[in-house]
Amino acid sequence: MTGPALRVLLVDDHTLFRRGLSALLSRDSRLVVVGDAADAGEAQRRAQELQPDVILLDNHLPGVNGVDAIPALHEAAPQACILVLTVSEDEADLARALRNGAAGYLLKTTEGEDLIEAILKAHAGDNVIAPEMTNKLVAAYRGASHATGAKNAPVQSASNPLDTLSVREKEILRGITKGASNKEIGRDFGIAETTVKIHVQHILRKLGVSSRVHAAVIASENPLI
Repeated sequence: MTGPALRVLLVDDHTLFRRGLSALLSRDSRLVVVGDAADAGEAQRRAQELQPDVILLDNHLPGVNGVDAIPALHEAAPQACILVLTVSEDEADLARALRNGAAGYLLKTTEGEDLIEAILKAHAGDNVIAPEMTNKLVAAYRGASHATGAKNAPVQSASNPLDTLSVREKEILRGITKGASNKEIGRDFGIAETTVKIHVQHILRKLGVSSRVHAAVIASENPLI
């Protein structure tokens, strides 16, 4: 990564955890912790004041839960990439976080180097999900489909949104499903990372979803992909 360090805002109600996390992230020159907050209200004020690049957000906060605070934080700092960092392995929390616009959902058991790489990947446009949460992510989306009366069976090709994807878009979607980053996909197909980003935007629009994670779930459940 070149350019200025990413400006990070930490949101967690445990002072010692915030201090430890700040010390960890500060070891990497690509990141700089510009502030912290102990609850959702303070986080919104600090986000508006500091305009961070990345917000690391705990879910279990006093008052408003972290996942429910995401829309307000986006409004306060529209350019910020929001990552939930929590102990909660509840699939409902995961689904709500992604639905509200989080770029990722990580567990506090994540190793330090993995957390730093996840922050960088998320800011580059990739969605990052803790490996332990992958199966729960699929279950969460399936549960949402059942709640709306949707069928579990794959959609027939006559009305399948995957049919609207080009051959290259399907190739890139396969890469997304495998968890590859835009940079890795670009390297695999010999195209620029910026070109991959454009393809990903087209894929999300055609599938009618807001995140590459949701696109990956659709792809993994459909035999066409």
